[in-house]
Amino acid sequence: MTKQPHTRSAPRTAMVLAAGKGERMQPLTLRMPKPLIAVDGKALLDHVLDRLAEAGVERTVVNVHYLADQIERHLAGRKKPRIVISDERERLLDTGGGVVKALDKIGHEPFFHVNSDTIWIDGVKPNLERLTERFDAADMDALLLLAPVTTSIGYSGRGDFLMRPDGRLERRAERAVAPFVYAGAAILTPELFKGAPEGAFSLTRLFDQAQNTGRLYGVRLEGVWMHVGTPEAIALAEAAIKTSAV
Repeated sequence: MTKQPHTRSAPRTAMVLAAGKGERMQPLTLRMPKPLIAVDGKALLDHVLDRLAEAGVERTVVNVHYLADQIERHLAGRKKPRIVISDERERLLDTGGGVVKALDKIGHEPFFHVNSDTIWIDGVKPNLERLTERFDAADMDALLLLAPVTTSIGYSGRGDFLMRPDGRLERRAERAVAPFVYAGAAILTPELFKGAPEGAFSLTRLFDQAQNTGRLYGVRLEGVWMHVGTPEAIALAEAAIKTSAV
């Protein structure tokens, strides 16, 4: 029996993780949260929110913890996408627990999930659009945007995932290397979080579960991904952005 094609409509809701302390960004983050650090004249958080707005996202949940008041003030006047705050001032819940706390605000449909400090230069087609075109909730609990390690700027790690020809992902073994690094953007389903623990935990725990059931997939980023993890990486990212604009 031939499988019927699914309708690919872009998620209208997103969650952006903006609660972390950004300790590797010190001393810049001693008085300012990392999502508000400027790269090429724009806060990292605004780079992300502008991408989401361009992708058609109407409502974005932003979690806050460290220097939360600054982030709330920064977002107060934003119209697109509409901002909903998930308050983690009392306890930082990590990448997985933060989503669980915000699920009632996110809703029941697949959603974009983006780190507030991820930044990339798109190729011919926007990468969030490419994620949308590839995503199929019938087969996937999570579809991750993956950047090639060799062409990423500011990244010196051993990679995160290997990707099969059908797009399924396999996490790098402990002492091995992998060709792709998670670029901090994904489409996730609320079903991914069924049975998730309470409190703080890493989202990688649920990615591993999705891998074990064959429902963790990836899309290769087209363009250039920049890992802005340290003050020194800001200049590298800005140089790459300026080069791409020539």
